[in-house]
Amino acid sequence: MAYELAPLPYDYKALEPHISSGTLEFHHDKHHAAYVNNYNKMAAEQGMADKTIEEVIKASFNGDAAKSQSGLFNNAAQAWNHTFYWNCMKPGGGGAPTGALLDKINADFGSYDAFKEQFVTAGTTQFGSGWAWLVLDNGTLKITKTPDGVTPLAMGQTPLLTMDVWEHAYYLDYQNRRPDYEKAFVENLINWDFVAQNLAAAA
Repeated sequence: MAYELAPLPYDYKALEPHISSGTLEFHHDKHHAAYVNNYNKMAAEQGMADKTIEEVIKASFNGDAAKSQSGLFNNAAQAWNHTFYWNCMKPGGGGAPTGALLDKINADFGSYDAFKEQFVTAGTTQFGSGWAWLVLDNGTLKITKTPDGVTPLAMGQTPLLTMDVWEHAYYLDYQNRRPDYEKAFVENLINWDFVAQNLAAAA
């Protein structure tokens, strides 16, 4: 089953001034589209076109996030990661969540501010390309980071939120100032409704 490049869930200009329309156009229409196209081609060539992308990710993971992955895994994971990432943002987002999600964050991290600090630190300290994640792992919220295209899906964790820290996610707008992008993401862009839905679905 071919994996389709879904349109952004908002207009190209919707996340300005935090992420520009130029960044979204290049990021979604070029980078994400290339991962989707490469994944579909490789899945067909390797006889896995009838599997879901989640099944392909799990089947092609080599078991060690620190080691190089196959082309099939990298493109499958990046296609999935980006679709997930777009939904982690919304216009007028950010700030602290509410309700059961905030209660869970307070229970597992001590406070929203402690979560925020750990999440931003994960993004800042990811050397080179990668992702910062909020995941549910055996019933507990955890912050993790992954290199390149690696996704927590492959390691049995449930992704709830991600922040892309590949340079193409922010360089047109922030150049080398990754922490400024991360601050804008947390304070102005996080779609907590999406995160809460992911948590509720995993419960």
